[in-house]
Amino acid sequence: MHETILLFLALLLIVSLLVMLAQRLNISYPIFLVLGGLVISFIPGLPRIDLDPDIIFLIFLPPLLYEAAWFTSWKEFWKWRRIISMLAFGLVIITSCVVAFVSNALIPGFTLALGFLLGGIISPPDAVAATSVLKGIKVPRVVTAILEGESLINDASSLTVFRFALAAVLSGSFVFHEAATSFMMLTVMGVMIGLAVAHVFYAIHRWLPTTSSIDTALTFVAPYLMYLTAEQFHYSGVMAVVSGGLFLSFRNHEFFTHSSRLQALNAWATVSFVLNGVVFILIGLELPTIVEGLGDYSKVEAIKYGLIISAIVIVTRLLVAQLSALFTRLVSRWISVSDAKPGWRNPVIIGWAGMRGVVSLASALSIPLLAEDGTPFPQRNLILFITFVVILVTLVLQGLTLPLIIRWVNPREREGTVREEEQDATVRLKLLNVSLTYLNEHYAVETEKNELVANLKTRMESDVHLTNERLDSLEDCRRDNTIDRFREVVIDVIEVQRKELYRLGRETEFSDEVIRRHEAQLDLEEEKISKDE
Repeated sequence: MHETILLFLALLLIVSLLVMLAQRLNISYPIFLVLGGLVISFIPGLPRIDLDPDIIFLIFLPPLLYEAAWFTSWKEFWKWRRIISMLAFGLVIITSCVVAFVSNALIPGFTLALGFLLGGIISPPDAVAATSVLKGIKVPRVVTAILEGESLINDASSLTVFRFALAAVLSGSFVFHEAATSFMMLTVMGVMIGLAVAHVFYAIHRWLPTTSSIDTALTFVAPYLMYLTAEQFHYSGVMAVVSGGLFLSFRNHEFFTHSSRLQALNAWATVSFVLNGVVFILIGLELPTIVEGLGDYSKVEAIKYGLIISAIVIVTRLLVAQLSALFTRLVSRWISVSDAKPGWRNPVIIGWAGMRGVVSLASALSIPLLAEDGTPFPQRNLILFITFVVILVTLVLQGLTLPLIIRWVNPREREGTVREEEQDATVRLKLLNVSLTYLNEHYAVETEKNELVANLKTRMESDVHLTNERLDSLEDCRRDNTIDRFREVVIDVIEVQRKELYRLGRETEFSDEVIRRHEAQLDLEEEKISKDE
């Protein structure tokens, strides 16, 4: 037990050091952590690390999916739902089919069912890797929105392909219409269970006397309860967490106080960093175990298969991304689409941002050691090794070159898209105007007689905060009802701004990222006023 705790603490320390080094070298930290794990795995005397897939699926996956869903823009998700669905479902199935037929023809003794099993494992890109690489790089908002939306739901489709392919290998039979029906049931019922559990937590947050600490703790309980409930009934736990997370995120302003929101965001930022860091370094540390299990296959032969499958996966995604853009342009003649002229630039970036990660490795590790008849599971070790090679090639090669691809492509925002700086200024202007109108209508007397309220109005009109002037005003006022009334006015005005902000959030003109930024500013202002009491 003590050794396990010490090992985990050592991993946290190593993750922190490697992330700092990655930031200094300006390299995306998931890439650096995997490479760091690879190097560390060759240190003599290092304890052998066997990654249990249950740890990934039960401990790491629910909170990481929930956090991704919480910060995903529902507005953007719905706007680009067609292309997101195509990538998350269509591309996963297409990739699985291509990998199945290629591996069946390429690898001796590799059946079509095993090919689909491998395809289901390596088809979903990793969300964290793509978003981490894109941080600090100027890309159109549509690219980020599509990649985030795809990463939320592609795990559900890939895990479904994996389940049915695994069943086909074990039983020796596969019925397409049964698989299609089961896939729909897994997805729909997973969504329903996620929404049902989310409504329970919504009621707890809104109508029970919770505190900021309780609210934060409940946000960590919710994803596990959603996932485990859905899996208990043999439905998609991934879709349960995603749908429940999207619902609670969209409604959080109705039940979270400003302090709850600030505390939860800070806590989740730390937990997400730790979970992602540990997961990516464990991928690199798993190499010795995977290599030892190759058995009859030579390393050179296995690497050759892995590189060929990696190339197939990359090319398939690039082609499907371009074909999807052409298809969108074609169907725009008959139906309304969000972007009738997607062009080739954004699809190139989306196609190249297909880095694989921890879900693929966990799926491969969850393949049973023995078949139903007690014999070793066919080609298990080779599937594990190919999966690792695909993760390494896509994560390192595509991750390191993605910034170069973006600079070469030189993507442009869609015509008519308002720049984020302009959105930010417009939102701020609207909030100031609605606040001044509210002050004039409801606090005209206080504006004339209360120096602090008058100072607040002046500050809003000029949009300049003079700290010394505010301190002088505070010193001249006795700490009596004047101060209390000032706090009431400020909190009341903040609430009006908050309502206007949520109204603006429902308009398509402003992105959710801009709205969240102003929401955080209002939360900080309210927190400051509350602490002065």
